This record gives sequence, structure tokens and C-alpha cells, in this order.
Amino acid sequence: MPIWVLILDYVMGMIMWTLIGRTAMNVFQREDSEFFFMRMFVKLTNPIIKPFTIITPSFIIKPLVPIYVAWFFYMFRFYFMPWALGYSVMGMLSFPLESEFTQVFLSLFKK
Repeated sequence: MPIWVLILDYVMGMIMWTLIGRTAMNVFQREDSEFFFMRMFVKLTNPIIKPFTIITPSFIIKPLVPIYVAWFFYMFRFYFMPWALGYSVMGMLSFPLESEFTQVFLSLFKK
């Protein structure tokens, strides 16, 4: 597997999961909260969300914008990664980041 594909997938995966985490944190915290983790999510994800404001529909409420942007990263990974890896079938385990996480998780509970 080419290293550039792994690096690209890991970066895109971390961005996607961070955006999902920000959306989840928005359920419990305001965006301008003083809570450290919320400030960290906002500070890390605002530069990622900003370029997507051009294509973000106005009817999407502000707390859901990060999940909308995460969808773009997911779609890129879903269609590009299997092609880049030479897979003929698309699926969740064609994502290297999630595939490795799943393997580690399953090895913890395997007897």
C-alpha cells in the first residue's frame, strides 16, 4: 500500500472524526463555551469549515454545519480511497484508518 494513500486517509479521517466530535460536543456545549475540549474542537475545525461556507446551504442550522462538512470528507474517502488502493468493492473496511482501528479493537476481545 503506498504511503501517500495512508497519510492522506489518516489526515482526512482525523479531520472527519474531529468534525463529527465537534457536532457531538455541540449537543452538550455552546460553541462559545469555556470548556477546554469545546474550545479545542472549535479552534481546530473552524479553518476547515470556513472554505465550505460557499457551498453550505443557508437552511442548515449552525451546530450541524460541521457534520455537513464531515460528509464531504467521508464521501471523498468512500469513493477515492478504494480506487487509490485498487479495491474492486467499496466498504467501511476499505478505509485504512477505520480498518486498523477495527483490527485492534477486535484483537482486544478475541480469545
